[in-house]
Amino acid sequence: MYCRSLKRVAAGFGFCFLVTTAPGQDAITEHIPSWFSSGEYLAEETYVGESGVARGPHAIDDFDENDAILRFVLTPRTNLGVLRLGAEWERFWFGFPKDAALPNTLQSISLVMGLDTQLSNSILMRIEAQPGMYNTGVNNLSDDFNMPFIVGGTYIYRPNLQFIVGVSVDVERKYPVIPAAGLRWKFARQWVANAVLPTPRLEYEWNTNLTLYAGGEFKTTNFRVDDQFGDQQGKPELNHAVLTYSEVRAGGGVDWKISPILTLTAEAGYQPYRSFDFYRTDVRYHENEAAPYGMVSLHGAF
Repeated sequence: MYCRSLKRVAAGFGFCFLVTTAPGQDAITEHIPSWFSSGEYLAEETYVGESGVARGPHAIDDFDENDAILRFVLTPRTNLGVLRLGAEWERFWFGFPKDAALPNTLQSISLVMGLDTQLSNSILMRIEAQPGMYNTGVNNLSDDFNMPFIVGGTYIYRPNLQFIVGVSVDVERKYPVIPAAGLRWKFARQWVANAVLPTPRLEYEWNTNLTLYAGGEFKTTNFRVDDQFGDQQGKPELNHAVLTYSEVRAGGGVDWKISPILTLTAEAGYQPYRSFDFYRTDVRYHENEAAPYGMVSLHGAF
């Protein structure tokens, strides 16, 4: 188990090393100070009210959820394009009762390694990987390494119309490769249809500092439960199993640009879908009671 984990960690960080050293070691050394002059950040908290999930006659009711995200990414410019180098932490807390057959926490701690580059005057491309640990807590790191990544491209048809295509790859997922397509269309002076997964939305620019929007968010991430989780449930096949957590949110919100580098976002809506899927063992809990949610975040770029 540990040997397999070390091989996967080595492969992931080998990829990261290639991305970051591609411009040449001398060039990196000369431009290290400029690497810290631009970047982006996010601090987000979401609360989902009490709801329930079920698997056949077995139900888990009246639990709430907290979802916290911290993300910081440097975006230095190189000859290859704009590098994306940083880290992200996300943690879900669920208010399950003590005898629930699901983990109370799901957590990911990952690096962010990527590249934005321009292939032509009208074609942009991004590749981004998030190698890290995806599990139920910092004490369970035996074989929890994973490296999901995305590859996407944008075609600028006109200044007010762009088409986006991409693919998400995760070897731990039931369907490892998922393609997607969308568009960003400014069809009126103050209106933008930003139909791009995972957060499609319709935006109305009230003024230069205030934007109203309505839309949705599709979240899905794979985690490893701990080595004794199945034994505690009387299902040894769930020991260290892969759990896919998915949810869909639909609502509306406001973006308030407080300063050129700081934006406050507040959002509220409903969560109509959620599932906990141990797909390799055919154990799946699905939403049987929807719930309202609220989200607040601080984010920006410098």
